[in-house]
Amino acid sequence: MSESEAQSKPQIIELRKLTKTYYRGSEAVEVLRGLDLDIEEGAFEALMGPSGSGKSTLLNLIAGLDSPTSGQLLVAGADLGKLNDTQRTKWRAQNVGFVFQTFNLMPVLTAAENVALPLLLTNLPAAERKKRAETALSVVGLGDRMHHYPRELSGGQEQRVTIARAIVTDPRIIVADEPTGDLDRDSAEEILNLLGRLNTEFNKTIIMVTHDPAAAERATVIRRLNKGVLA
Repeated sequence: MSESEAQSKPQIIELRKLTKTYYRGSEAVEVLRGLDLDIEEGAFEALMGPSGSGKSTLLNLIAGLDSPTSGQLLVAGADLGKLNDTQRTKWRAQNVGFVFQTFNLMPVLTAAENVALPLLLTNLPAAERKKRAETALSVVGLGDRMHHYPRELSGGQEQRVTIARAIVTDPRIIVADEPTGDLDRDSAEEILNLLGRLNTEFNKTIIMVTHDPAAAERATVIRRLNKGVLA
């Protein structure tokens, strides 16, 4: 690929002078300090750094779970810093899928019912919600576990259910916060392989926070945060 072709790839994330400050009483704690960051659509990027470096805060801002203190936060065509809570909620439902270290599955629902939960925010009829959940489970290799409850699944299978739930709305971006943190090495490899496939075959932009160098190596770009600044 030529340099001009590389430069012409669209940016799905553009951050300019982004800051995030929290307050402990009257004390200001500056978590992110004037961040500039561009991420191309279809990228698979890993965020690394010590605890307290701002990784999860940055991920939450990109995902529209929080708003910046100052600076520009353009993600998937929206200026998130200018949206109110209701607008951000609607934007998240359309653009972002979430994968966390803890699976956050409802124990009383089957795999298919858990996966279909985000679709309750849409106007889709029940039959279409069911069909999409089954398709998402097939993509992650759990077509034969649709009617199983979380207690009947292994940890790796539970995490695959959460990935199916993350992609059921066909989001442009998947944010993954320590997605292999609670898994053994074999299960972690399966999840990383699946994320890689979602990136290469389905062109999902993936932003993954991880402490695991082996997991980070699966990304095409590794970025390091230290004290709120990209190193």
